[in-house]
Amino acid sequence: MREAVFGLGSSSGTPSASRAPGSTAGSRRVGYLGLLCVVEASLIDRRVGAGNLGASMADYYELLGVDRDAPNDEIKRAYRTMARQFHPDVAGDDPTAEARFKEIAVAYETLSDPEKRRRYDMFGEGGPGSGGSDPFGGGLGDIFDVFFGGNDPFGGQRGQAGPPRGQDAEMELELTLEEAVFGVTRTIEVRMPVECGRCDGSGCEPGTHPSMCHTCNGEGQVRQVRRTLLGQMVTARACSDCGGLGKTVQNPCTECRGDGRVQGLRRRDIQIPAGIDNGQRLRSTRNGPAAPRGGVAGDLYLRIRVAPHELYSREGDDLVSRLEIAMTQAALGAKITLETLDGPEELTIPGGTQPGRVFRLRGRGATQLQGRGRGDLVVHVDVVIPEKLGAEEEDLVRRLAELRGDDVAPADHGLLSKLKSAFK
Repeated sequence: MREAVFGLGSSSGTPSASRAPGSTAGSRRVGYLGLLCVVEASLIDRRVGAGNLGASMADYYELLGVDRDAPNDEIKRAYRTMARQFHPDVAGDDPTAEARFKEIAVAYETLSDPEKRRRYDMFGEGGPGSGGSDPFGGGLGDIFDVFFGGNDPFGGQRGQAGPPRGQDAEMELELTLEEAVFGVTRTIEVRMPVECGRCDGSGCEPGTHPSMCHTCNGEGQVRQVRRTLLGQMVTARACSDCGGLGKTVQNPCTECRGDGRVQGLRRRDIQIPAGIDNGQRLRSTRNGPAAPRGGVAGDLYLRIRVAPHELYSREGDDLVSRLEIAMTQAALGAKITLETLDGPEELTIPGGTQPGRVFRLRGRGATQLQGRGRGDLVVHVDVVIPEKLGAEEEDLVRRLAELRGDDVAPADHGLLSKLKSAFK
């Protein structure tokens, strides 16, 4: 089945597994295993406690090169710059790079968290809570931000979650040959999920709003760490509390029960382009089923079926027809009026036309889809030989055969023939 995609109304790259020294790809091309090993080492050091690093670590602000009153966005920029510089896969043979990278990660984990930063400013590195009870502390996500631009290397997209896209729908649309050749605007009605009118698709009772999911903190997914032979592996799954939406509905709409959509009849005017062919599909963007809780609607696909025409069939951009003419017209020539899709058209049949001869009327075929011009109307001539002849017709044909010297079967002068002649 061919598919024609028209505007009638996305993938993420995978980083390479390794990087050769001196590659121009820079610090964004980091091997997954190398990154995981560094992260694992950093997490182990953080679980042991910041005190083990504290003896040799400088002031956190000095490590990141920021002032003590620096805002969070400045601290984050500084961390990204330092992490790119001292990551072991980037720093090459520098023996101090890995230790410095760990120190930078601990410093950023502390200063990026408002509560940990407050305690650090009050009590210093060894203060209560400064070690961080969470082995990730947000630092792992920011390591991914540094090297993958916010993309989770395990297949997902980090950041705030949202409603999923609506599903696509498909329906068959029958057209006449004329509609397919010249194009048409058709009004269609499809029963499918539509946006709830009571809550405008939010899923909440009017006057209320969804709240952020506290299980996943609005991300829509929960990350887990498990230990394997290769080290610690991070996996992510959809949050079970919010269904991956990042938000929960405390007061569901009584009409849609919190889904944001109901079953309904969707009516749309669809522009069918000239030249569409049987079996092709059209995509009507965002005219498909509504998505849950105000997400983007899916697409509606229209599978085209062109009804058979009594006179013409289609071969590519050409229209094909068969024309029957009498043997006398074929022998002597004639002018015949054809009923084309553009109206009556006169076709000249020259004398001596043989059976199977093809006539071509330029520019009287189907419109070229997404192109200019039209195909041709191709007419195949069939010469019709009468199965029975009257006595006078037979005499005329025999005289013609005699004049041409053609060898024909003798006339039938039997009893039956004589009886027929007697009653004429």
